[in-house]
Amino acid sequence: MSALDFYAHVAVCGEVLGVGLGADPEAWEAALGATCLDVPGGGLLRRDYGLVEINFSPDQSGRQGQMSCFGFGVKIQRLLYDQSPSTVPSLLSREYGEFAPRVPFEDLRTAILALGHTIALDRHSTSSDVDCYRVSASAARIHVVADADPYGSGDPGPDGHQRGDVWSVDVW
Repeated sequence: MSALDFYAHVAVCGEVLGVGLGADPEAWEAALGATCLDVPGGGLLRRDYGLVEINFSPDQSGRQGQMSCFGFGVKIQRLLYDQSPSTVPSLLSREYGEFAPRVPFEDLRTAILALGHTIALDRHSTSSDVDCYRVSASAARIHVVADADPYGSGDPGPDGHQRGDVWSVDVW
């Protein structure tokens, strides 16, 4: 399996290595390991694994006093800035191999279509520099660079992004 397979799986199934919405921090740690940055605040917890970022809140789905995931994202754009081995959790690398710093949306779209799902532009969540797409029968949203350099005049942008790159896959 490849990193593209991973992104397509997240977009279609809304999970990372078997965990997703509603899972507690311990389940995410079992899936991705203990090497992360926890950022608590306002009664919430953001757990940052580099490529994967998870948001937890208390008392979701009747689980009194326990934290559970209410959203997570696969932040592909981070791979352009940080290609150190710790950016991709080692358990993901073992399962899916090498993660490239850029993912063309058309490649991801093809992989998702091959899994029997459709993708549609979400006009309510699209801006002048990022397009947002929804995957059928999924809570995933795929954010794609529409303007790689919204404050300048070039493509690629100064940070290496190109029009059509996947910025993130978010599940809410």
